[in-house]
Formats: sequence, structure tokens, C-alpha cells
Amino acid sequence: MRSPVAPSPEVNMAFRVLKGMVSGAVNEISSAVTGGNKTAASREHVLAVNRDYISQPRLTYKTVSGVNGPLVILDQVKFPKYAEIVHLTLPDGTKRSGQVLEVIGSKAVVQVFEGTSGIDAKKTSCEFTGDILRTPVSEDMLGRVFNGSGKPIDKGPTVLAEDYLDIMGQPINPQCRQPINPQCRIYPEEMIQTGISAIDGMNSIARGQKIPIFSAAGLPHNEIAAQICRQAGLVRKSKDVMDYSDDNFAIVFAAMGVNMETARFFKSDFEENGSMDNVCLFLNLANDPTIERIITPRLALTSAEYLAYQCEKHVLVILTDMSSYAEALREVSAAREEVPGRRGFPGYMYTDLATIYERAGRVEGRNGSITQIPILTMPNDDITHPIPDLTGYITEGQIYVDRQLHNRQIYPPINVLPSLSRLMKSAIGEGMTRKDHSDVSNQLYACYAIGKDVQAMKAVVGEEALTSDDLLYLEFLQKFEKNFISQGAYDNRTVFETLDIGWQLLRIFPKEMLKRIPQSTLAEFYPRLK
Repeated sequence: MRSPVAPSPEVNMAFRVLKGMVSGAVNEISSAVTGGNKTAASREHVLAVNRDYISQPRLTYKTVSGVNGPLVILDQVKFPKYAEIVHLTLPDGTKRSGQVLEVIGSKAVVQVFEGTSGIDAKKTSCEFTGDILRTPVSEDMLGRVFNGSGKPIDKGPTVLAEDYLDIMGQPINPQCRQPINPQCRIYPEEMIQTGISAIDGMNSIARGQKIPIFSAAGLPHNEIAAQICRQAGLVRKSKDVMDYSDDNFAIVFAAMGVNMETARFFKSDFEENGSMDNVCLFLNLANDPTIERIITPRLALTSAEYLAYQCEKHVLVILTDMSSYAEALREVSAAREEVPGRRGFPGYMYTDLATIYERAGRVEGRNGSITQIPILTMPNDDITHPIPDLTGYITEGQIYVDRQLHNRQIYPPINVLPSLSRLMKSAIGEGMTRKDHSDVSNQLYACYAIGKDVQAMKAVVGEEALTSDDLLYLEFLQKFEKNFISQGAYDNRTVFETLDIGWQLLRIFPKEMLKRIPQSTLAEFYPRLK
């Protein structure tokens, strides 16, 4: 039997040096956290750093052949991989990161998240890491503020990562680390009460739904989103305190291309209402690099998935402004000289938006949920623009903010006719809200639509030519907008108060005109409550 060959002294020395470097790094992390005492947090952080880590040589190149907008083109690269992370070091020592977008033979096209200004083609070195873009996640991210790249900007302590997750999607089971199976999703059924009558009564939102706010420049979509954050909650509290307590609710807010005023508004609103401890903020401001907006919503959603599926929290994700995200996507597409689609946007924008919106929902076996409310501003108030048009195909309805209502000093200026919630039918009714909810909503829709037609006819023929029924619809139209849609920014109405207001408006009409409500429901709710 042959004896094993003893390794050479050089191999032994190299092994000892490598082992000492790894153990030294681990000890350095642990001592920095606890001063030498390995607490549970530091041990978990060390495990997260070393999990899925593969030791391999990193190759550094100084072969930048060109810079085009947010893209850097490198030549003579050995085995570049799609979506691989690249670290760039500028001549002045500044470090930036990017991602491989395209591989053509030995050429690699890299998009730089922090922008390409100041990059010297001859002196910039690029290091290929061999890994995808992962973000550190932790429950300690709540109450913190990060920039669009996920780096803390609130001058707080370093966030100890409990895991490093791929920003394109988070595994549900940490043991097998398999991606989310769409078949494991649970149909959203529990209604979220926002306290806004135009939403709760006419376009009810289910927990785990994705429903955007279609707005335009100058409209109060930020105020509506902040009001939803303040007032959102389940209609009926469960006995399961762990699942439905306020402590188990979190908000992940991602801003893309917003001005400083908008960022300050949301931050101050969260702080004034005492909810900042349950909020994780990602801010990519208007003066930040445009390309950074590509990863900001994915960083936010990865953090939300960790909070929802690992920490079992109910997470509300607000993404504003998705129009800025789509324009950043168009900028990258133009730099790559791709064939443009409608309005110059890339042909794959539908697929790209779906990779963001479809990360909302509930998963079987987990108590947590992700409810998405993206905000987008329609250019020229055009709902047929590619951004709202494609968003409407993917999401489960929309909340339409109307400029005409806003000009008439109605807040919130939500036009219920073009608004829609596709999951409303499964979130309302007996046992969830009230058995008359669906019938009242349908009748209010019908009366409001007829009232709009009568108003248009009145402008042509005059009020004298209208019938007595037409005058009732006009009266309903005015009171519906004044009493039902309009409410204060801090007026938190329960869904039952909203339905009672709806019945007060429907009593303008005689019973015979309420044809969308069954007779049994009319007999129970139509008589005025004493």
C-alpha cells in the first residue's frame, strides 16, 4: 500500500497563511462588534458573511475600451459571466461597482451603478468578482435610511447582516435555498383597511395585492401614500397577536429620482406619527446617478422579502416614482443601442416591470405578506403612455388620481370610475367586511356614472330640460364627491363608517331606483338607523 505524498513546505506555508487570513477576518468582525465577546448577533453576522462563499482568484483588468453613458466596455476579458459584479477603481482611488449586462466573446459590457463620470479608459482597473449582486439584510434595517445602492446614509451604526441575498429574488426555505415557487402562493383574501372611503368602499385592497397609484405631476399622490401608511390595518383583528399586532407591521419605502422635498416629506411624516422604527427607507434622489435607480427597487423588495418570509412581518412596499425607473431603463437601452419600442422605451420593459411587481403576495406556510403600492406619474396625464399601460397589465388594478377633482379642492382626488381593484371580490363580504359591501359598491358606481352622464347632458340642454330622476342623480353626484370621496388627510374612517355614508347617499333615491341591491338587503339597511 502506497503512502500518501507529503505536501511540499511551500504548499504548507501557503495553506497556513490562507487559514490565518480567514480566521483573522472572522476574529476582526467579531471583535469589532462585541469587543471580543461573540454575541448571537455577531455569530449570525459571521455565518452570513461566510455562507455560500467560494474562494477563487479574482482577475483585474485595465482594458477599458470605451465609455458610453452609464456603460463601460472592456476588451480581452477571460470568461466573463452575465450579471457578474465588477469593482472599478478610478485613478484617484474612488471605488465603484457595476454589473455585467452583456457578453460578446471576450468583450464585456458593464453598467456602473454610481455613474461613469471621471472614468479614465487607460488608468481605471476593473476587478471581476465572480459573484452576483447580493445585499445584506437584517431586521435591524428597520428605522434606518439607505441610499439607492443600499449603503447607510443616516450616520448610524453599521447594520450587521443576518444574510446576504440575491437582489433578483429571495429563497423562501433557508435550508434548501430554493427560489419562490409560484404554486406556493396563497390567494390574497384579507382586506386592508386604509381609512380612505374611495379605496375601502369602492376599490378594496387585499393583503398581498399589488395596486399602483396612477398620478401626475402636481397631484397629491405622496400625501395619499403617506395616509395609507398611517392608517393601514386589517378590518377585523385576529386573536393571533403575533400575526396581526402593530409590532408585526413594517414599511419599506423606495424613492427613485425624487427631489429632496419629497424624501423629507415621507421621512418627517413617518417620524411625526411614531412609525419610523418600523420603516426602512431607500432614497435615490434626483441628483443621484440615474443608473442607480435600476437596483433601488430590487434592493427594497429583497429587504421586504426577508422581513416578510423570514421575520414573518406584514410589509407594505411603496415604490415612487416608477416613471423615473422606466426612464433609467430607457437610458441603459439607448446606450446599448437596442431597437427602441414605443416612445423610445425598450421592448422588454413589460418583462422588466413584471420582475418587480410580481414580487408581491403571500406564500403558503408563512405568516408574512408583501403588499405593493407603486406610484407612477403619467406624462401629460396620459393613461395610454407605455409606463401606466404596461403597469396596468401586470398589477391587480389601479388607483386613479384625477386632476379635475384636485382643481376643485377635493382631497383625496381619487376618481373611482377609472379606478379598479381586481381582488376586491375576494376581500369583502360577510365574515370579512359586511354582507352589503358588494351591493352598495355596485350601486354607488352605477349612480355616480349616471350622474356624470346627466352632468354632461345638463351642459348641453340646460337644467330646465332635466327630469326629476335626473335631478336626483345630480344631487347624488354633488353629495358623493363632497361627503364620500372628500375627507381629511387625518380622517381615518372604518369600512363600516364608509358603508353607512354610502347608505346615506343612496337614500336620496326611492327604493325602486336602487336596482342593483337585492330586496332583502334593502329591507335590512335602507330604513334610516335610529
